[in-house]
Amino acid sequence: MLPAPLTMEVRRGAIAQLGVLLSDSRVATSGRVAVAVGVSQGDKIAEVIAPSLGEARVFRVPDGSVDAAVSLGADLRKGAYEAVIGIGGGKTIDATKYAASLAGIPMVAVATNLSHDGICSPVASLVHDGGKGSFGVPMPLAIMVDLDFVHDAPEALVRSGVGDVMSNLSAIEDWQLGNAERGEPIDGLAISMARTAAEAVIGRSDSIESDAFLTVLAESLILSGMSMVIAGSSRPSSGGDHEILHAVDQLFPGTSNHGELAGIGTAFCFFLREDSRRLDQVTDCLRRHALPVTPGDVGLTAEQFTAAVMLAPSTRPGRYTILEHLRLSETEVRTRVEDYVRAVGR
Repeated sequence: MLPAPLTMEVRRGAIAQLGVLLSDSRVATSGRVAVAVGVSQGDKIAEVIAPSLGEARVFRVPDGSVDAAVSLGADLRKGAYEAVIGIGGGKTIDATKYAASLAGIPMVAVATNLSHDGICSPVASLVHDGGKGSFGVPMPLAIMVDLDFVHDAPEALVRSGVGDVMSNLSAIEDWQLGNAERGEPIDGLAISMARTAAEAVIGRSDSIESDAFLTVLAESLILSGMSMVIAGSSRPSSGGDHEILHAVDQLFPGTSNHGELAGIGTAFCFFLREDSRRLDQVTDCLRRHALPVTPGDVGLTAEQFTAAVMLAPSTRPGRYTILEHLRLSETEVRTRVEDYVRAVGR
């Protein structure tokens, strides 16, 4: 049976209507619900939800760390809550997903940003021991996206969602490569969902100023997350592209956000595949949404990006991608990086 949320809504004013969702007895029978918000928009969110959620307890999530999630999980257990609503960006939602899994209660995700596909994915990406780890969690019971808050979010973060959903195209190629070279099982439905998510965005001429575009982007990111639920792993949305971004995060923390690095990694992987058609599609899309295309666009030198590409396979041991397939030496990678910059740099 296809796992799916009880409901998915993408519209303006979604947060103010949370009370309607929570009246569904499948979410909470007694109405004992907790709300988790981030620090940046917490006060504004609390004010908006107050009329519809009444006495619901609001918890502040200080950051996207394992410690913050564990602390929230303990509070949820002590309060005997039936469900928790995570409202905010990726860090808040990921921390709430993990906290809900620790407390053994369902979670409702309400996104105020569209920076990556973690809105409903079965993975929480959290800071732990000085690095970032991925933790398996149940997908949210229901999903809402409030476009009013998305419009108020930092533009760079909203645009970065485009880079993350584009990476599905590269990840699918890597998954199929793993199947051809190593007999790795693939799931056609997961692939179809991940590809549909990316194709829905890649050719659009409008951008984040448009409600229509934001709606499609939100639906694509949610569909991408659901493809991972179907696959039972991040395979349909994470390949060599994400290996590179995780390596950049390890070697040069703070370089850029998840989606921007995913976009660069995707373009570079298509360059390695010598797929000029897809490379042009991806780079054109990234530029149309004012996203970085080359390492230099995010302040990385050719040497630094080469180091990240060399480290990349170790970030996902056992995963077979174009990087593992080519097994390039450091000198060869450096040459490919320089060729890539010359080919796509403007």
